[in-house]
Amino acid sequence: MKKCDAISLLGGTVTDAAKAIGINRQAVTQWPDVLPPRIVDRVLAAVARTRPKEWPRIWAELAESKESA
Repeated sequence: MKKCDAISLLGGTVTDAAKAIGINRQAVTQWPDVLPPRIVDRVLAAVARTRPKEWPRIWAELAESKESA
């Protein structure tokens, strides 16, 4: 998952993303452009927790984009 995609999923701003996963915004700014699995897991868990009705659709879109990459 790309950093920009994760931020978008978590609210669209660095501050929103940090709040969603419980870290400070400086930590988000230090993420690499392609996120390692441990950060992707936190992003996906936050999306599932904060947007449970949208989670199945988001998961399907992520799975499709991974297959086509």
